[in-house]
Amino acid sequence: MMTTPFTDADTELVEHNGTHLVRVTPRSGDDHRGWFTANAEALRSAMYEHAAVMVKGSGLAEQAELAEIAEEIGGGPSLEYNERSTPRSRVTGNVYTSTEYPQDQTIPQHNESAYSQNWPHNVFFFCAQAAQTGGETPVADSAALLDALPADLVRRFEDKGVLYTRTYRTGMGLSWQEGFQTDDKGRVETYCAEHGIEAEWDGDVLRTRQRRPAVMEHPVTGRKVWFNQAHLFHVHALPEAVREGLLEICGEDGLPRNAYYGDGTSITGDEIDTILGAYRDKTLAEPWRTGDLLMIDNILTSHGRRPFTGDRTVLVAMTQRTADAA
Repeated sequence: MMTTPFTDADTELVEHNGTHLVRVTPRSGDDHRGWFTANAEALRSAMYEHAAVMVKGSGLAEQAELAEIAEEIGGGPSLEYNERSTPRSRVTGNVYTSTEYPQDQTIPQHNESAYSQNWPHNVFFFCAQAAQTGGETPVADSAALLDALPADLVRRFEDKGVLYTRTYRTGMGLSWQEGFQTDDKGRVETYCAEHGIEAEWDGDVLRTRQRRPAVMEHPVTGRKVWFNQAHLFHVHALPEAVREGLLEICGEDGLPRNAYYGDGTSITGDEIDTILGAYRDKTLAEPWRTGDLLMIDNILTSHGRRPFTGDRTVLVAMTQRTADAA
């Protein structure tokens, strides 16, 4: 049940194993901007309550509108995609393509930029062109996931946090120039020092280490959630042939990215499998139609991408709430 009603719209709550998505279909005709303004509070409330909201047939036509609506609903400025871990392209302003991985690959569930101090509060996905088949952006409730994980595993992660390690080298994952959006080593060092990242150079190869929490409380709702990317960074999450090839070429210390407990001890493959299994159980996928807009609270829900056929264009804007908007 929605606590804040929508104006001039039909709504439906979709649920799967503790994950919720509010499906909203406006009845506003051509005045889509007026509809978003009239329903800004209801949309924010729905994200706090159910984490994910999909507006069917949003009416967005111009790419710049995505950032404008994201800022209006998100209650804060749109963000640049810095400290990158996946390839994306800037479309206009702070609007980007979604992660540019081959269409036959799955992108696992994750909370956007949870490895960084500069993660977004909200993420807005606009489907400019739906795929012929597949290509959904599934979501999974972060609190439901936390509850589904074994208590001893949660306790270890909560006590120790996560250590994310990265090695930036040409031709092996993202270069440091792409990851930090600069070719100035001094700017990289300054950014790392200001954001709690240990950085070490070996010629033109950059190695970084950063410790982040694995569990957190939502600053508005107080819900305790699983919020990290240990399973996404960990080498065990890669296909076996890819994993063995990278380890042979780079060694464990030189992997493009990996994850450990915050004290540097190993996270086992079985633990990663347990986390991935919990995500699979909690994942809900709403089919895209061209013109749909998915908005999520990045703390309360994770997102991913399913394989697809045909052309697919999904654009992304990310925002951080200001203190008065919280």
